[in-house]
Amino acid sequence: MKKKTVAGLLTLCMAAGMMIVPQTAVMAEEESGGKLVGVAMPTKDLQRWNQDGDNMKKALEEAGYEVDLQYASNEVATQVSQVENMISNGCDILVIASIDGSSLGEPLGQAKEAGIPVIAYDRLLMESDAVTYYATFDNYMVGQKQGEYIVDALNLEEEDGPFNLEIVAGAPDDNNATFFYGGAMDVLQPYIDEGKLVVKSGQTDFETCATQAWDSAKAQDRMDTIIAGNYSDGTNLDAVLCSNDSTALGVANSLAASYTGEYPVITGQDCDLPNVKNLAAGKQAMDIFKDTRTLADQVVTMVEAVLSGEEAEVNDTESYDNGTGAIPTYLCEPVVVTADNYEEILVDSGYYTADQLK
Repeated sequence: MKKKTVAGLLTLCMAAGMMIVPQTAVMAEEESGGKLVGVAMPTKDLQRWNQDGDNMKKALEEAGYEVDLQYASNEVATQVSQVENMISNGCDILVIASIDGSSLGEPLGQAKEAGIPVIAYDRLLMESDAVTYYATFDNYMVGQKQGEYIVDALNLEEEDGPFNLEIVAGAPDDNNATFFYGGAMDVLQPYIDEGKLVVKSGQTDFETCATQAWDSAKAQDRMDTIIAGNYSDGTNLDAVLCSNDSTALGVANSLAASYTGEYPVITGQDCDLPNVKNLAAGKQAMDIFKDTRTLADQVVTMVEAVLSGEEAEVNDTESYDNGTGAIPTYLCEPVVVTADNYEEILVDSGYYTADQLK
């Protein structure tokens, strides 16, 4: 009899178009009010942005928000149009990972006029007073950790050298790239000045070392030229400072094609699957893991605070000036990954499965 009663209730609910929803989901929906969050990502061409977008969407939806997630295929005009559409479609808040931090002035102005808060995600939005908060990893620390790894790997405190170093920096229109470069060079420059590190190509300034769009093929082409001009006679290249994994992949491809000396220390960032496999194979010495799940959770916390009329938690109010003043920022801490700990950090945490790394 009891089973029939329950079945009857379910039938009535279904007939009336009702749906049984878990209580936690109802509470999240009530707290968020079903508000719409616009999330603008730069591209699907890099693995990390796919993971950023997926993690962000999942975390926001679990908190009860509706999410408009868009990828711009690394086309500035496309991202401008997407953000403008988000504004016209009534988004309550915008989370933007820009392609070019200085290119969104017009839609950001529209957002400010409409009273829509803006959170800059990972890449700082420049020259706009519409930016409410910035959420990212400590990008200067990323560079520091890369530089420190090279110092330790080459034992520069004890060895006289000289050791040969080359530098492959990030995209010139990505504000983060200058922080990565600056953090690393602040560590390495004293050893260059001392003569323990030698950059045989002579290419040390950011503009010369930059890699447009973080493109692997462009990094490979530049490294091909450097090897041909400086290392084709078998001279050892001891270390390559690569700001991220896509540039590191280009460097590794170049070395495989044309380099005959001892394999160098190569740094990276993002823990993309091909690069983690290179870690395991000894083709990349270290990587920097920035757990985008942590950053996504922090952004959700920021969104909830802003839409509730409260101040969001930040831990840096001075370092990130976008040209209109310092933007209140929350910095997550990056982690060094090597062949010795990648399984613990990446697999045991559930970021990757063991099968993905085979």
